[in-house]
Amino acid sequence: MTRVAVIGAGPSGLSALRAFQSAKSKGADIPEIVCFEKQASYGGLWNYTWRTGLDEHGEPVHGSMYRYLWSNGPKECLEFADYTFDEHFGKPIASFPPRAVLFDYIKGRVEKTVATEWIRYNTAVRSVTYDDASGMFSVTVHNYDKSHTYTEEFDYVINASGHFSTPNVPYFEGIDWFKGRVLHAHDFRDALEFKDKDILIVGASYSAEDIGSQCWKYGCKSVTLSYRTASPGFDWPDNWEEKPVLTKVDGKTCYFADGSSKDIDAIILCTGYLHHYPWFGDDLRLEDINRCWLVDLYQTVAWIKNPKLFYIGAPDQWFTFNMFDAQAWWARDVIMGRIELPSQAEMEADSKKWLAMEDAGVTPKDAWEHQGAYTQRLIDQTDYPSFDMDAVHKEFYAWKKNKVAGIMTFRDKAHTSAMTGKLSPVHHTPWVDALDDSMEAYLSETPEAAE
Repeated sequence: MTRVAVIGAGPSGLSALRAFQSAKSKGADIPEIVCFEKQASYGGLWNYTWRTGLDEHGEPVHGSMYRYLWSNGPKECLEFADYTFDEHFGKPIASFPPRAVLFDYIKGRVEKTVATEWIRYNTAVRSVTYDDASGMFSVTVHNYDKSHTYTEEFDYVINASGHFSTPNVPYFEGIDWFKGRVLHAHDFRDALEFKDKDILIVGASYSAEDIGSQCWKYGCKSVTLSYRTASPGFDWPDNWEEKPVLTKVDGKTCYFADGSSKDIDAIILCTGYLHHYPWFGDDLRLEDINRCWLVDLYQTVAWIKNPKLFYIGAPDQWFTFNMFDAQAWWARDVIMGRIELPSQAEMEADSKKWLAMEDAGVTPKDAWEHQGAYTQRLIDQTDYPSFDMDAVHKEFYAWKKNKVAGIMTFRDKAHTSAMTGKLSPVHHTPWVDALDDSMEAYLSETPEAAE
């Protein structure tokens, strides 16, 4: 019997399991699926942990999730096509849920549609090799519970381990003697740690915006944001300021490329993540690159040098959950012989063409429309439920416009679901006043009392 190994049971891995379960529910004979998950439960990054550094097994902590995280994009742009928010919660909810609410939505689809018995928990993948003679992968894993390492063979491998777990940590002159707290966003857990502190955010992308906003919301004294190439350009609150790239640190004083300086209590490095797949050798490993089109993957999924290996969730992302689904359905259909792959030369040419299309874009709108067209391309080849891609693009555009109008108020706006056509309600409490991020507080009908 054909065997498929899935590495990771986060959103990408769960999409892979859901794809095969969907085919099985329609009467198809599916391969044997084994999913290896290093954590004790599914969910990937959505499993919040207080731990940083090493976990209870002495392994690097997988999670980068922090308390008080709310979605920084409209939920309407990530909604599963086969399981809506309305279906899960039994009513419309506002467009920017906190972590607990989004994770409950993920769990709802899992409990309804995913065969979790295929998952082997507390099992870390150590090595994946491919034998040309047998045409099989050898997957070596370690089970923490039994302290047991073993190897099994598979016909196909789906890598769905994500790429927001291994921090990219740059060095700045003098930072090793900084007289304050230095951490990467990966180890950020609670904004209250920085109450009444002057903090420096190094970085200018989404995690920089959000962690800085969290610290501001929960009472830090000031936020200084240092950008490398371009200013985010938002209308920040009065106790925010932007600086060009950090050049050196001396004691508690941070110096910037424009010659200015400021005394800082804590430096938070929002400097991105590395694609880190140590279980693969050079012949199978996707190299570190953070962009929407990955030229070494056909349709950003199949490893062109060996298209029995698939990556799900590897590109930089505008679309998330529904794109992971589209990738998973497509990988499933290749594995099950429903989609025939072209020659290696044709796959390389196609991938270069789509890479050039991405490179031709100059605005964020170009980027999300390119990824939307790509996601639609995958959907058109499978039986994944189609949805109105133009409607999703419209919500991305409104979201970007709302952020420019008010970086601290864009979460108070309502968006329309492409799946149901319904406009979501406005949340009962403005985001800046909503200090309780629990699901109970979010789903209640009672506004949170302002302090």
